[in-house]
Amino acid sequence: MAALLRSARLVKCLPSGLLQTKGKVRNGLPLSRLYSGAIGGNGTGVCLRQLVPGSYSLNRCLWPYGAVRPYTVSLEQRGLTTNESSVGVRSKQAQQFDWALAKLDSSVRRTGRVTKTLLMRIFHDICRTGCPSGNQALLLFRSCGSLLPEMPLEERTELAHHMWDKLQELGASYDASHYNALVKVYLQNEYKFSPTEFLAKMEAAGVQPNRVTYQRLIAAYCHEEDIDGASTILGFMKSKDLPITEAVFNSLVTGHARAGDMESAESILPVMKGAGIEPGPDTYVALLNAYAERGDMDKIKQTLEAVENTDTSLMDRDLMQVVFSLAKAGHQQHVPEIVDRMRHDRGYVPDAMNLCLSLITQGHEDTAFRVLQTFPTFEQENLSGDTRNLGNFFLRHCVNMNKPVEKLARYCKELQDSNYHDAPLQFTLYCCLEAKKTATSVELMKLMKEQGQPIRPHYFWPLLNQHTKDHTTADLMEVLKGMQELDVPADVETMSNYILPAFPSVAAARDAFKDMNLSLGSEGFLSSDVRFEARRGNLTGLLVMLSDPSFPPLDLSTFRNSLIHGFRRSDDVESMAKITDLLYRDERFSQGATGPAEGVSYLLYNLIDGMSAVDVQTQEDKLRQYFNQLKTMGIVIPVNIYRGIRNLLDSYQVPELIKDVIILVNDEEGLNTSDPTSKGYAQMLEKKLAELKSEGKPVGATLKQLIHSLCAEENLDKALELKRQHEADMVTGGYGALIHLCCRHDNVEEALNLKRELSQKDTDVCLDASKYVALVKVLVKHDRLEEAVDFLKEMKEKDVSVVDSTVTLIFHMLNMAALKGDVAAVQRLQDTLFTLGLVKPTANLCSPLITAHLQTKDFSGALEAAIECQKQFGQLPRIHDVICGLVENGDTELLQKVMDFISQERGEMTMLYNLFFAFMQTGRHREARKIIETPGLRARAGRLQWYAEKCINTNQMESLESLVEMTAKLFECDRDEMYHYLLRLCKDTDDWRKAEATWTKMQEENVIPRERTLRLLADILKSNGQEVPFEVPEVWYDQAAAKPVSKPPQPKVRSIKSFNNQAATAEDSPTDYQLKLFTLCKKGKAKEAYGLLKDVDRMGVALGPTPYNILIRALLAEGDMEDAMVVKEIACNRFPEFKMNDTANSLLMITQAKRNLTKDGLLTLKSMLQADQVPSKLSISRLVQSLGSNGDIEGIQEVETLIKGLDMPLNLSSMVFINNTALAQIKNGDLDSAVEGLEAVYTQGGDMSQSASMSFVFRKVLEDKNEAALDKLSAMAERLANHFASYRAASDLFLQLLEANMVDEAKLMLTRCNAVAEQKDVLVSYMSRVARNPGQVGKIKTLLSIIPEFTEKETVYSYMMKCYDVDNDLVSAKALYQQMQSEGMAVDELCLKRLAKLYKNSGEVVPFSEPPESFKFYAAKLKEHKGRP
Repeated sequence: MAALLRSARLVKCLPSGLLQTKGKVRNGLPLSRLYSGAIGGNGTGVCLRQLVPGSYSLNRCLWPYGAVRPYTVSLEQRGLTTNESSVGVRSKQAQQFDWALAKLDSSVRRTGRVTKTLLMRIFHDICRTGCPSGNQALLLFRSCGSLLPEMPLEERTELAHHMWDKLQELGASYDASHYNALVKVYLQNEYKFSPTEFLAKMEAAGVQPNRVTYQRLIAAYCHEEDIDGASTILGFMKSKDLPITEAVFNSLVTGHARAGDMESAESILPVMKGAGIEPGPDTYVALLNAYAERGDMDKIKQTLEAVENTDTSLMDRDLMQVVFSLAKAGHQQHVPEIVDRMRHDRGYVPDAMNLCLSLITQGHEDTAFRVLQTFPTFEQENLSGDTRNLGNFFLRHCVNMNKPVEKLARYCKELQDSNYHDAPLQFTLYCCLEAKKTATSVELMKLMKEQGQPIRPHYFWPLLNQHTKDHTTADLMEVLKGMQELDVPADVETMSNYILPAFPSVAAARDAFKDMNLSLGSEGFLSSDVRFEARRGNLTGLLVMLSDPSFPPLDLSTFRNSLIHGFRRSDDVESMAKITDLLYRDERFSQGATGPAEGVSYLLYNLIDGMSAVDVQTQEDKLRQYFNQLKTMGIVIPVNIYRGIRNLLDSYQVPELIKDVIILVNDEEGLNTSDPTSKGYAQMLEKKLAELKSEGKPVGATLKQLIHSLCAEENLDKALELKRQHEADMVTGGYGALIHLCCRHDNVEEALNLKRELSQKDTDVCLDASKYVALVKVLVKHDRLEEAVDFLKEMKEKDVSVVDSTVTLIFHMLNMAALKGDVAAVQRLQDTLFTLGLVKPTANLCSPLITAHLQTKDFSGALEAAIECQKQFGQLPRIHDVICGLVENGDTELLQKVMDFISQERGEMTMLYNLFFAFMQTGRHREARKIIETPGLRARAGRLQWYAEKCINTNQMESLESLVEMTAKLFECDRDEMYHYLLRLCKDTDDWRKAEATWTKMQEENVIPRERTLRLLADILKSNGQEVPFEVPEVWYDQAAAKPVSKPPQPKVRSIKSFNNQAATAEDSPTDYQLKLFTLCKKGKAKEAYGLLKDVDRMGVALGPTPYNILIRALLAEGDMEDAMVVKEIACNRFPEFKMNDTANSLLMITQAKRNLTKDGLLTLKSMLQADQVPSKLSISRLVQSLGSNGDIEGIQEVETLIKGLDMPLNLSSMVFINNTALAQIKNGDLDSAVEGLEAVYTQGGDMSQSASMSFVFRKVLEDKNEAALDKLSAMAERLANHFASYRAASDLFLQLLEANMVDEAKLMLTRCNAVAEQKDVLVSYMSRVARNPGQVGKIKTLLSIIPEFTEKETVYSYMMKCYDVDNDLVSAKALYQQMQSEGMAVDELCLKRLAKLYKNSGEVVPFSEPPESFKFYAAKLKEHKGRP
């Protein structure tokens, strides 16, 4: 072997710079070492070192053997033609390669490693293109070694093999560099293989090994102690005149050492020098590793001292290799001596982290912990006083590698005792929960409990969540057992959200609990059971359950909301009253400080508070019956609860219900002289009034209070008698209350007398608007129109304020007159109201006039009135009812008139739909069919929905069936939506046979149902005990995928020569046309490119698929969806299997979302996923935002489900779905659900609760000026801040108020939640964002003025300087620079660089030394400085 090595000096050196020349060669920093990955790979002799992040660049390491020809072979060598498709493919490959390279480069720069998640994401993205390049394959293979320190060695190799096979299957071409990378991965992963078999495989693949191949195969032999094998390859290299490099010598050092021949290993160094190669750091590291494997510490020390006497220096990462070798060989006792020699060079922390990860992965976690304790940042952290959490990565990886709980506990204790980590045990538990490690989590919780730390039920939610989704009840019950062992009962939220949903029914859950001997008497289970029955409206069953004497105690507060939901949903007034009575009298349902009576009182208040005004108005009779039954049962409520209910009913415009609630107030206690509506209060005031009268004192105020009290009791006679007794002392407020009471009691004469008396006392006094409208209403009712008009004029003269609630009262007043058929009265009142300007003409206020005509069957008058409304006010009220009347009367002349008018005013399409719906309404289905089959008629989703909802609300099954059938061939009609309406009516009528027939029709029509349609149909069938004939929801995907695709014949290509008269010249070849299209698209001239393509298509010229895709993308980028679809149609005619690519389909989704074509966007998304395409994050965001703005909650949920089902996640924040769901709920008027959903994000704990931002919701609410929503969300944000110490929502609102220039509101917000000023990260992020755009410096100044105590002044000034740079404002920048100097602030280099740029742009001399590096350099430096742990 020695002779063989010495003969290497005689090898003729190749001219390549890669090959070693004679003389003193060090190889500098061999590029092979730049990509050696994290510490821990067994790369001895091949790639031992890696530069620290910062000087590292993946771009430089991609070509480690730069003088060898690039591994990519020419297209001609591969047998490919240089046609347009290959050009497009290569372009796409290059773009993707750059993206993948940048991702990996960024990861390795920051951490010195890559994660499996990132690597797999890049791998899947490359595979999805179907055309991986050699560059991409090489990049992936090289990342499967020591750059993955968190993966076990075997898994790394398996991953490399999987990638090798998959990419080869997709057509990747491999050359020597790929095989070399694979050998290197084998070496780093200690994978045993046969070098001779490897060479045979290369030969079979037609790939010639090069010098690097032989060099690495030598290393493979040496790792296995096979010196003979290595000698054979050395001999072959000699015969080929290949140079023997330092890497070969390093391998031989390892080989001899592992063979037990340390003398030969040591003799390699003199041989190297004799060959003209000076031993470098890698050689010494190979020798040190050899000693480390033997545990020879003396030799290690001698070698280190010898290195110090040479020009070679060993870095910390070199010594880390020695530490790793010592640990692997079982000589951990010597590790501290090596660790103490480390200098903690720049980059020590990421290198040491990688060493720790590798040690943990290979079972040496104790050694890793010893290394962890040397981190210098611990000392810095201790001095800073901030939260200490270093060691998180260590604990997380120990958890992931399933290390024993005892060790985890010991590490946590030592970290906490050493002040390295404030809460290591809690963080370790968090990691276990995140990794779904149930057993370890329970053991850690036991330790925490022993230490006196509280264990909360929500700790178990991550463990339960997946079991709930998968409905794996056995695993879920194991978690529950663990909770029982820890004596942590499942609370209501845990039971309702994470346990019961896993079971098909509550009964099944009850059985499972019994089988596992788990308690059924917990409050969580009982309340969840009660909640379930209440929410589904089964009040009878609920009453039986609660009435059972064996039912254990359960506080009403745990199921109050569900009970209210059931009450609102049910019409079973008797059961409602009985349940209320039971809760009122049974102490079992009052476990808190409040008694059962008080709990029921709050139940009644929350029942009314949870209903909208419309709900209360429509359920007025039900509520009246309910309150009267409660009275008969002897239930009473406190006065304060009555007051609250009374105020709610007043605001809902249902004052008539107040007298039904007042009867529930206890006469003896409730009317306790404190409530103006109580009899006791009235009696007290009567006594006080008599006393004041006898003493000769003023009685006006007391008299007014007494009259108000009597009016609240609806006691008109006594109030009028009192007024007559004390007429001289009456005040305005008393008259107003009496007038309103007289109007309610239909006593018009007394009301007018009171109004005259009031006017005589004070001619300037005026009533409020509601009392005026009440007067007008009662006068109209008694046909005293002129007097009613006079009061309207008085309202105008006295400038009475008319609010929205008054407008509603005016409508009811007009409608009352209309229902009497008094056209003249309604006309007179409307003219007066609109002329005086008391109200604005709306469709609602115009409709009573049409109603009056329709009541008298005067359709001609109704039509004339509607036409006049359109001409005067732009409103067309009740036109559908007018047309229906004309159709029923058969008045074709008037019908033609109205159709002509609507066509002229609203368009022919609107006219046709109005006529169609009128025919449908009147049962003239044959005529309706003729209308809907009008050529060119398109589906209008809003109009169809209006009529379908009308049918559903009135149970018109036949009409709705006809509508669905007739629209079958209507252009752009959403068939699934139409059938969904029909199934909804089937659900309401519980007609499963009709639903089953509907399903058959859907199949006959080849309708592809959405998931919600299938769920609805399945629900109807299951609830009636019928078998569901499909799987929900996968079956329709399978059907769509299995549907055969017909392939029309290829069109014939006509001769180009015969089209000389076209814009495109006949002399151009298809390639020329393609280049022209590419150029026009690149220049943003998509319209011109579109015109050229149409010319080319008319000429019959066949282009490849790529130009069509590029043009579609260009058109969609400009929002031109129609032309893009024309291009797609042309492409499909040319290429039947043509499909738009990922980018084009994503742009299509964005365009559809912008146009509110959300259903089309959903269809596009589904088609992409079925074609294994992945939409862009932006397209998903835009689609979800569009769904949110339209209030489509089900659509958002459907998108979220589809995206979660992707094999490769988009890394799309879940807040996209949460925020837009909230906006949809706000759009639909469901503010409570929106607040509840958002609040849950911040109260559930975990990382998300800290990082989740709802700025988007606040911004949209502010833009829409939705005061009600803003009030609710503001209250939520303040509640989270003040009660949960969660400040993100409040910070988001504060910053959005600033963005909207609502500075005063922002200041007010800050006074209520002053902790917002301490949220540095959020505030700095905001400044960073606004500083990117011109004209934004004012916002930063405003922020600083509101929070003058903001501590990060350097950061603020830095972003202000960036703003001045963007605005090119030298004057302000100079002033800022002087201010920073006067405040003694150090100006960072990036600020100076920006200021210098402004000076130079203005032609002035820079008055300071300009930093020499680039902006990018100083930005990275500043970022690294701020982000340093």
